[in-house]
Amino acid sequence: MTAPLPDPAADASAAAAADPVALDAAIGPTDWAAPVPGSVRSVFEAPSGPLAVVSLGDPSHPRVLLAPGATGSKEDFALMLPLLAEAGYYVQAYDLAGNYESASAGPPRGGHYDYPLFTADLEALLESGGPAHLLGYSFAGIVAQLVTARRPELVRSLTLLTTPPDAGNSYRHVKRIGWISHLVTPRQGAGLMIWGIGSNLNKVDASRLAFVIGRFDLTRRECIDDIVGLMKAAPDVAERVRASGVPVLVATSEHDLWPVERYALHAERLGARMAVYRTGHSPCETTPHQLVRDMLRLYRDAEGR
Repeated sequence: MTAPLPDPAADASAAAAADPVALDAAIGPTDWAAPVPGSVRSVFEAPSGPLAVVSLGDPSHPRVLLAPGATGSKEDFALMLPLLAEAGYYVQAYDLAGNYESASAGPPRGGHYDYPLFTADLEALLESGGPAHLLGYSFAGIVAQLVTARRPELVRSLTLLTTPPDAGNSYRHVKRIGWISHLVTPRQGAGLMIWGIGSNLNKVDASRLAFVIGRFDLTRRECIDDIVGLMKAAPDVAERVRASGVPVLVATSEHDLWPVERYALHAERLGARMAVYRTGHSPCETTPHQLVRDMLRLYRDAEGR
C-alpha cells in the first residue's frame, strides 16, 4: 500500500496552530467577567477573611496557584486557566484581600494591609490544598517570594510575572518616572495608578477597560494605598529564595514598567531562568500561550520529568 504523500499546507497549518506566538496573536475579544467554562467558584476562609477563588481541572492532579497583583483579580488569568488544566494541572486563582471579590478581607479596624497579612493568606491557601506551583503577578510576586523563602516546602516552583525586580523602593527604576518616586506618597502613587488604569494608558480594548474600571467599585482604596507603600519597602529575600532550591522563572516583557536589564539582574540573583515577551505589563492577558509554555517547562524540571 502506497504511503500518502506529505501535505505541506496541512503541516504548516498544524505548526501554526501549535505555535504559542501565533496563538497569542489570534486572541480575540474576551469577556473578562464571564466564568471560565467548567470552572468552580468558591470562598476560602483565610486569616484575613473570605477570599474569592476560582478553580479548574481535576483536584487529584498537580496543583497550580495564581496570585494577581494590586487592583487585579483572579479573572486576569482567565486565558491561562484552560491551558494549564488541559496540560494536566489543577489550577486555582484568587483575589487578594481588599481586592475585588475579596474586598471584605483585611486587617482589623484601624490596621493596615501589610506583608504579614498577605503572606499569611497565601500560606493558608497553600496549606489547604498541598504544595503548588506558584505564580505571583506584579506585587503578588513579592509576597510569593516571601512565602517561598519562609515555607519552601509549600512551593513546587515559583513564577514571578512582571514582579518588581528591586528590593527597597521598587519604583526607583521604573522607566522615565522612577527618579521622582521618592517624592510621591503611597496615597499619591495609588491615585496615579488608578488614574493610569482609568485613562487606559495600557491601551486595552473596551471590554477589558470596562471590567478593570468596574473592579474599583469593590476594591478598597486603602488597600491600594497600603500596597503602594509596601512596594516602596520591598524586602530582599533573593538569597533565601535561591537557597531554598525552588526552581524559579522570572517572566517579563519588553514594554514592562521596569527595564529588562533590572529583571536580568534579579534573575541572576535568584539563580532563575528568564523569559521576555513582546508585550506590556500583563503577559497573562496578552501572551498567555507563551507564558504557559515556559511555565510548563519549569514544572517539568521541578517534577523531574
